[in-house]
Amino acid sequence: MEAVLPAAAVPLIQQSIDFVYSLKPYVEPTVCLVPAVFKAQVAALADQIGFDYDTLSYTLGLLLCYPLGMIMAALPYGKTKHLFSFLLGAFLLQFTLGVQWIHQLIASLVAYFLFLVLPRKVTKTVVPTFIVLYCVLGHLHRQFVNYLGWDLDFTGPHMVLTIKLYSIAWNLYDGECLAKGGKVSRATEKCSRFALEEMPSLIEFLGYTFCFSNVLAGPAYEFSIYKAAADGSLLYDANGKPKGKIPSQVWPTLKALTISLVCMVLFVVGSSKFPIMDPTDGQNNDPVFIAAGSGVSLVDGAPWHQRYAYQWFALFCIRFKYYFAWKNAEGANNIWYAGFEGFDAKGEPIGWENANNIDIFEFETAPNLKILSAAWNKKTSNWLTRYIYMRTGGSLTATYAMSAFWHGFYPGYYFFFLSMPLLTSCERIGRKKLSPRFSTGGKWSPWGITTIVTTSFLIEYFIQPFQVLSWEWSVAVWKSHNFFGHILAVAFYVFCTLLPTPPRDDKKKKA
Repeated sequence: MEAVLPAAAVPLIQQSIDFVYSLKPYVEPTVCLVPAVFKAQVAALADQIGFDYDTLSYTLGLLLCYPLGMIMAALPYGKTKHLFSFLLGAFLLQFTLGVQWIHQLIASLVAYFLFLVLPRKVTKTVVPTFIVLYCVLGHLHRQFVNYLGWDLDFTGPHMVLTIKLYSIAWNLYDGECLAKGGKVSRATEKCSRFALEEMPSLIEFLGYTFCFSNVLAGPAYEFSIYKAAADGSLLYDANGKPKGKIPSQVWPTLKALTISLVCMVLFVVGSSKFPIMDPTDGQNNDPVFIAAGSGVSLVDGAPWHQRYAYQWFALFCIRFKYYFAWKNAEGANNIWYAGFEGFDAKGEPIGWENANNIDIFEFETAPNLKILSAAWNKKTSNWLTRYIYMRTGGSLTATYAMSAFWHGFYPGYYFFFLSMPLLTSCERIGRKKLSPRFSTGGKWSPWGITTIVTTSFLIEYFIQPFQVLSWEWSVAVWKSHNFFGHILAVAFYVFCTLLPTPPRDDKKKKA
């Protein structure tokens, strides 16, 4: 990282970092929720099973959400649940991050103060700017002190917090606009069910921003969803009467937990057989995709189909790491009904989608980029759609740029996200020019299967820089494939542009 910075900037950045680090002795006393003996036992267990402490503590933190969720479900509604959610979320952050937990508290309290003293038309801009800038500085710090490293730090939970605070800023603004009456924007109208007319109390606010069941891995659902589950209004009316027949949370919880554990096994086994980064030193050695001696790189003389097949399987296996974390969090939220969507007008249960962050089968068999994006990291997609895409007049560039900033500043992220508008344009023109000609059935028709295979084939090419991160490695990976993905996309767009638009047939279903 230092190599790409102006020489004069490096000392100044280092001095700033040293100043922040000098505050550590003052912050360490706040790490008081995790007994020392507990940490010692986890460290001993990590040595016994061959895990590093960070990985084990993070995994145990995710699994601890289940017994904590059972306690949360049994507690009285209201302040007790909010206090428990806050304190146990703080416990999990202190357990996994140590003194870095303080970033969650500082950002939450600063945002709350801004909400109290500034008008809503100002906080809808100021708070998102503040929290995104905080997130950006966290990413830049990580890249400066540990370029291409994978050590656990506060940036992961802070990405979740960024979504929460960004969303609340717009929820409060929308609530004020709706309360005034009159004409409101289309975005405000569409997001009206999440609007907040009143500022949450401090304990409600901290219960949400620290919510134990999603503080580590998300999903960052809306404040109104958290509040309804915590104060009981999700299940009961003002008189304490059930709004419908309350379904059991046992199966939604066990199903998500079982899937998460299976995904964890598949990730561990699959990634050991098809690693992406060098297993001995992934931070400094070339990725397996391009490393000499790996047997699956261009320099080794491996045929193209073998190299691409290896990369497809490697990327397939790495996704199970995310599936594990998201499905685990889904079950942890379902256990205290935060994942339950409530009842319809007839008192019938709607479903359990509030905490569902991934549709695995839908993602792996997506026939187009739109469905692919909607099935992956769904709550982050909701945030980008509701509070960036819709608030910028439907700007794909702004949406993908925000997604890139939110992830960090490794070049690989930008290689991927800046390529997505090209793919999106290809998808749109393909729907317009080709689907009416060839689509004769649903998803599993011949045309539907063709689009599934094509989507999977191309997305694995474009996503590769997202995993290898650096500029050099990203270019090397794409170069090893002669940039065929970009070439095909441009050629496809030009070809479809020249085709006449077929007459519209509403009876045909588009793949």
